[in-house]
Amino acid sequence: MAQSLAQMAGQMVVVGFQGDRISDPGPQKLVGMIARGELGGVMYLRPNVTSLERVRAMNEAFLAARPDLVPLVTIDQEGGRVERLTRDVGFEEIPNATWMAANRSPQQAEAIYHAMGDRLARLGFNLNFGPVVDLALKRNQVIVLNQRAYGANPQTVTDYARAFVRGQASAGIATALKHFPGHGSSEGDTHKGFVDVSRTWDPIELEPYRALFASNDADMVMAAHVYLSSLDDGTGAPVSLSAPAIEGLLRGDMGFDGVVITDDLEMAAIADSYSMRERVVRAVRAGNDILLFSNTTEPSMELPGQIVRILLAEAETDPEFAARIAQSYNRIVAFKANMGAGQ
Repeated sequence: MAQSLAQMAGQMVVVGFQGDRISDPGPQKLVGMIARGELGGVMYLRPNVTSLERVRAMNEAFLAARPDLVPLVTIDQEGGRVERLTRDVGFEEIPNATWMAANRSPQQAEAIYHAMGDRLARLGFNLNFGPVVDLALKRNQVIVLNQRAYGANPQTVTDYARAFVRGQASAGIATALKHFPGHGSSEGDTHKGFVDVSRTWDPIELEPYRALFASNDADMVMAAHVYLSSLDDGTGAPVSLSAPAIEGLLRGDMGFDGVVITDDLEMAAIADSYSMRERVVRAVRAGNDILLFSNTTEPSMELPGQIVRILLAEAETDPEFAARIAQSYNRIVAFKANMGAGQ
């Protein structure tokens, strides 16, 4: 079925939502948007999870709304401190990345990640935002002190990240390598403000990405909001909004032609400096395919429509931008087909 440009643009949007049961207004509105092709996917946060039964019911409704182009039903479920599903609601938690690399072999880790993936799939999730492939190069709070990194050695990180990807894949869960081009050398937290890694970033942070690309263990890549002067587009933009970073380094030099998703575009690292329109337009021009919004700054179920309108307005005046929307749509459709949710 031919898609309108508006429907193509809708597939580029993944948002968080308000509500914890299918009868709530937020999930009900999401179902309608998904059915009409106006939204590419949803993201769960802790407030959306009050019981596994409610989560399963919401996900069943999301997935049934558009069987021919199933939405991405996403979650951050790394293990350790970064989990939306917890033992409090009856979900079996797993250890963090640092513990895993210190106490389990990659083969044992893959089995643990498979079991977690199976639990996610049974609840209706199909995309987990992990693994973290950042190297533990600095004792930063957001990655290293939260024990989200497998270590400082690129080979160790590659081995355990591959275990995460393959364990999840064997359970039917797609994954996203994060946070490109590396957040483990940072001295700040992009959730809270601008983070410049120009003095601390090391090219070895790309090694896990190169290795995972080479072994075909990369479903998706998540772009970080860190600033790296060597990847500056001339405007002082962070990596997530920089064409030299996404189109130049990731797609060009490193040869990745899969789906690229932004980190949350409401994080202070960019929300403090760029308007909504600037974030949306710059992210697409940089080469991102999916725009991720937690929808927590000013929660509204009108947000997806607002993002699509920005995309369409820019496309109306710039044929090249319209072509980028079509290109991203094609990547997203291929991604969904490969994870068993084809058009």
